[in-house]
Amino acid sequence: MIDYSPLWKTLKERNISQYHLLKSGLDNKTLDSLKKNKNITLLTVEKLCKIIGCTPNDIVEFKE
Repeated sequence: MIDYSPLWKTLKERNISQYHLLKSGLDNKTLDSLKKNKNITLLTVEKLCKIIGCTPNDIVEFKE
C-alpha cells in the first residue's frame, strides 16, 4: 500500500504549505489524491521533488 505520510512530515519540517504546492503547479485533484493515499504518476513525484527539494523517499513509502 502506498502511504504519503512522509510528504506531510517533509512539508512541515520545511515550512512548505499546501498553498505553495498549488501555486507551484500542483493541481487540486492531485493534492486530493495525495491526501487520500491514491495513486499518482512518477511525473508528479518528480514535480513534487523539484518543488520541495527532496527525494522520492521523502514523499512516499510502501506499507504492507
